[in-house]
This record gives sequence, structure tokens and C-alpha cells, in this order.
Amino acid sequence: MSKQPIGIFDSGVGGTSIFKEIHTLLPYENSIYLADSINAPYGPKGKDKILELSIKNTEFLLEKNCKLIVVACNTATTNAISVLREKYSVPFIGIEPAIKPAALNTKTKAIGILATKGTLSSALFHNTSNLYSNGITIVEQNGEGIVQLIENGNLTSNEMETLLKTYLKPMLEANIDYLVLGCTHYPYLIPMLIKLLPKHIKIIDSGLAVAKQTKAVLELNKLLNTEIINSKNEFYINLKNTEVMQSLLGNKFKVDFLAF
Repeated sequence: MSKQPIGIFDSGVGGTSIFKEIHTLLPYENSIYLADSINAPYGPKGKDKILELSIKNTEFLLEKNCKLIVVACNTATTNAISVLREKYSVPFIGIEPAIKPAALNTKTKAIGILATKGTLSSALFHNTSNLYSNGITIVEQNGEGIVQLIENGNLTSNEMETLLKTYLKPMLEANIDYLVLGCTHYPYLIPMLIKLLPKHIKIIDSGLAVAKQTKAVLELNKLLNTEIINSKNEFYINLKNTEVMQSLLGNKFKVDFLAF
């Protein structure tokens, strides 16, 4: 089973930021990435619909014999992963906003969280937030519109910059010193965020932590591929326009259209 691929799915192209971290840490692991861009973003959708889509994505990856599945979507993690773990026997890795390190290290006692509506309104997010919010101001911001701009190839547009300035304003007014990115699309915003934020504000995303957890779970289940081989990495998207995802991955990997 160790040579079987790692499965990764997201509501779109954003989870490729997670794939990159996993591939850097585990370069010999085969992988299959599934981008459900036709249904992006998941954030505004209700819990039942998010669960339905997550099950569909999972079953696609299981049909491809994936040995472990990374739910590379904060919204899908917070709304569906508990059901997925009960329903299927393979290990699942989820994504949560990295509230804990921000809350433990803040000097100004104020942190900002930029996430989707689906993540911010979930029970899992509120439980984590409440656990680390004692004596700390947490400024939550629904990043409405960001995912769609990225999916449409407008990552560095003036519209994106204007939107980010609007969303960052209440955080800056609250004197945050940490900004937590609560969506796997958002790491692609880091170059623009660095320009817009004061230098002392640290930006945290979950990518490296997810990669480390993936490795740990593979080792625990004796699924780690220890052979030094050229890995096979497949990328599927259900939009005929594959250019945006291809641009985020670069020329090393090939993106294929697949209706699912």
C-alpha cells in the first residue's frame, strides 16, 4: 500500500498550496489532486451540501486507490471531516486555521483571522477559537470574494488589493500582530499581504503543519513510501479552463480537465 497515492481535494485550486508543502516534505510520495472548482467556493454553501460534495470527492479518490486523504479545504474540514472519518477506513488529514500559535505568541494580545464564511461559522472553528481566546482579541473577517478572484485568475488584480485593504482595516485598527490565513487559497495572497501589512505583523498558514501531520500519520499506519523514486503526481479539475491551476503549479506538473 505504501506506493499507493495520497489523495488531496479542495473546493478549487487553493489546496495546491497544501500539495506543494506535502510534496516538498515527502517528494517520493505519489499523489492525486482533485479541484472541485465548478462548486467553488464552498464557504457560502450549507453544511449538508458541503458534506455531499466532500463525500463525492472522497469516493473519487478512493476509486483511484488513495491510501490517505487530505481534505485541503478549511470549510470541508470543519463541516465534513468527522463524518468522513466515520464513513471510510482510510486516514484523513484536515485543515484548521492556525489559531493556537498566533494566540500563544501574540504580544499585542490581538490576532486577525481571514477565512471563509463556512469556516468561521463552523462549530469546530468556534471551539478552537474559544479555547485560545482568553485575554486575546480575535478579529474574524469573512474573505468573501477572494476565492472567486483567485479561481478566475485575478490573484494580483487591483480588485483583489482593494478587497484585502477593506478586510485588513479592522484588524489593523485592533493592533493585531498575527494574521492567520484560514483558507488554502489564501497563501497565494502572501506576496500582496506583505506589501499591505506593517512589517511587524506575522502571517501564519497551516501548510507546513499539514505536511508534517501527513508524514506522521503515514508513518503511524506504516504507509510511508520509503523508496527513492520519481513520484507520479496527477491533477484534475472539473473546469475546462485549466490555465489558472496550471499557473499556480508551474510547468513541472500537468493539469487535466475531468468532468466529475
